[in-house]
Amino acid sequence: MLRIDVVTLFPQMISQALQHSIVSRAIESNLLTINVIDLRDFTHDRHRTADDTPYGGGGGMVMKIEPIAEALVHLGCPMNNDTSSGCGIISRPRVILTDPRGKPFRQTLAREWAREQHIVILCGHYEGVDERVSDHLVTDSVSIGDFVLTGGELPALVIVDALTRLQSGALGGEYAAERDSFAEDLLEYPQYTKPAAFNGWVVPDMLLCGHHALINRWRRWHQLRSTMKHRPDMFRKELLSATDINLLDEPEPVPPATK
Repeated sequence: MLRIDVVTLFPQMISQALQHSIVSRAIESNLLTINVIDLRDFTHDRHRTADDTPYGGGGGMVMKIEPIAEALVHLGCPMNNDTSSGCGIISRPRVILTDPRGKPFRQTLAREWAREQHIVILCGHYEGVDERVSDHLVTDSVSIGDFVLTGGELPALVIVDALTRLQSGALGGEYAAERDSFAEDLLEYPQYTKPAAFNGWVVPDMLLCGHHALINRWRRWHQLRSTMKHRPDMFRKELLSATDINLLDEPEPVPPATK
């Protein structure tokens, strides 16, 4: 079972979000465990100081290495002076730092990390984190996008949600996660529900025809076309099957004619 520890300066931001939706149900069903750790619990001054001014001058504050290192030791990351491995940690869980300089968080990473037994997510904040944390204490630095956020709590929740969805049983269906957008580097097909007509806007006839093989073909056609149009960076025609390539060259599938 996956264990996730989230180390943060603002634990309520994380703990309150975990009380809702799929993540809450997965925790209640013992599909994974998620612990929220207040980084200030590992400070030792009366002000619970976890940041300080940067060496060399400049604006903002930088998160200190001492409480982070102590928190990681507490979570099962024994420290070691041997940094030849690039992390300085022996028998450690995967330690992920939310960092705008990190590699992009993608579904491929989510699938890889969902198979881990123990993950620690360290939420960055302020002007940044002491660089020695990246150099010696973490295994991965990730960013959820090219935009500026106040801190790493929202990225941490994004990662938690993505990993939770990939736990067996979390979505209530064995193959539910496999049908999500990005599960196979394609966007999801269009979805509709009742009523069949609203304000003159109608559900496509194909979805009402009851012919499941044709419906699946229609859905695949839209997956391919939508990804090619909206996310050409994801679309790699050479990775498609011969059936997909042929389907792309055809017009939109239509339901069988009714007598």
